[in-house]
Amino acid sequence: MRAWTVDDVMTEAVVAVAPDATYREVVDLLVGKRFSAVPVVDAFQRVSGVISEADLLRKIEYAGEDAPLLEGPRRRAGRAKARAGTAADLMTSPAVVALKGTSLTAAARLMDTAHVKRLPVVDDLGRLVGIVARSDLLKTHLRPDDEISADVTADVLTVLGGAVSVTVSGGVVTLTGDLDRRSSADLAVRLAEQVAGVVQVVDRFTVAFEDTVTAGVFYVA
Repeated sequence: MRAWTVDDVMTEAVVAVAPDATYREVVDLLVGKRFSAVPVVDAFQRVSGVISEADLLRKIEYAGEDAPLLEGPRRRAGRAKARAGTAADLMTSPAVVALKGTSLTAAARLMDTAHVKRLPVVDDLGRLVGIVARSDLLKTHLRPDDEISADVTADVLTVLGGAVSVTVSGGVVTLTGDLDRRSSADLAVRLAEQVAGVVQVVDRFTVAFEDTVTAGVFYVA
């Protein structure tokens, strides 16, 4: 089974800024390109950080406001960005990045955990090679049904042989056939679920023997 990675869906022609880019240049770029964030790279194309719309909005958020005597670290950091004039001072660092070859599942989890909408993709030396957005991760679900069917058939039949029939409609996979064991049916479903573009797997197998845990009882051959 070939698992899809960020390499399959990322944008390779990435727009980035240098650390000395000015605040206005970054604003012009994000507004003009309709980006929500942009990576900051050094002279060797290594990712130093990322500037998001939230980073830029600090200048508006704290405009004309005097710093209180007591202020938490988060607001101090925000106020520092409000005074920043270059990308080096505006960016959030270290950047949340995905290594080339990262699975789509891992990338989606990373985005969710880090609360980011885009991930710069880097090589082993930390150099920028692409960028992947949330919408890019959904591209797998645009795959034609016949492509999904071919992958599911190849993956499932490799393990279970020719006893399985595969049909796909709108990304929903239906598996039918006569199998000896319930564990074989469960394995087929798990394999199909891992194929890129699969929305749901419907199990229509007929099994001769229930060899899985049911109602607290384990059946063995």
